[in-house]
Amino acid sequence: MLRLGRVLTTIRTLITVRVLTKGRVRMKRLLLLVLAGLLAITGTASATGLPRVINGSGDTLHPEGVAWDPTRQAFLVSSIVRSTISVVGRDGKARTLVSDPALTQPLGVHVDAPRNRILTAYSQGLGIFELSTGRTLHLVKFGKAPNDLAIDWFGNAYVTDPPGDTIYKVDVNGTATPFVTDKRLAGVAYGMNGVVWHPAGFLLVVHYENGKLFKVTRNTVAEVSIAKPLVGGDGLAFERDGSLVVVTNRIGAPGEDAVTVLRSRGLWSSAVVTRHTPTPITAPTTAAVTPYGTYVVHGRLDWLFNEQKLSDEFFLSRI
Repeated sequence: MLRLGRVLTTIRTLITVRVLTKGRVRMKRLLLLVLAGLLAITGTASATGLPRVINGSGDTLHPEGVAWDPTRQAFLVSSIVRSTISVVGRDGKARTLVSDPALTQPLGVHVDAPRNRILTAYSQGLGIFELSTGRTLHLVKFGKAPNDLAIDWFGNAYVTDPPGDTIYKVDVNGTATPFVTDKRLAGVAYGMNGVVWHPAGFLLVVHYENGKLFKVTRNTVAEVSIAKPLVGGDGLAFERDGSLVVVTNRIGAPGEDAVTVLRSRGLWSSAVVTRHTPTPITAPTTAAVTPYGTYVVHGRLDWLFNEQKLSDEFFLSRI
């Protein structure tokens, strides 16, 4: 969604697993990882519910990415301006958790609770931090301008690089390698963007400029048949029933500020729209699934890029 050259120019202007063993041990480990992943999504039943709209506030954060942190029962948001990741509770106040000056323009952010990690795509690669403390674990450099990521059961991260045509895989040790390269993933200026990992072992990736949805494995990239392109497709998230939430915007493409929900046919060989809702707040970028519904982040990025205007406010709205 974000063009890094434009990001850098604007900010400078405004602010000076390895493989597991075979047999029963492998199956037990896999089941434990699956259970941990489900707990990470659902959280605990004792937490207080969340308001429909959270009015966020922080010192010119302009968050692009959002994730649910089940350990804190709160959101994590990235700051493209401040090079931070902050905790946001129901009161909307952002409290800094990660602050590393080398973390330039963090975008997509995800929580890997089973391994006590936060992962975020940033302008030079993938940042990996300790979830409990915010301590930097790895800053892995690769690609042209990484944007979003997905995590599999084993802790591997799959990172999109919109200016290029390659999705990268980063293992739990912080080693990055090309996962798949395909010219269809590239764009004129900005190509593949949001990405999710499916438990069946493949990725779904949306192309920002042309709105195509792709099913990706190491060996194949196949277009998912949908009735209408998702132009401006930015963030993706799987809901607990298996539906795919697609967040679109018109920050850098002639798209729509909206949320579209898709349901699979034929294990994502095709998909149908089950819900399409324009967002009343402009410039949504991505979504986080919580025990209390799916929330979309609006980081006032249209103000930042189109009006060269900084803001301390942002919003998290339930779809």
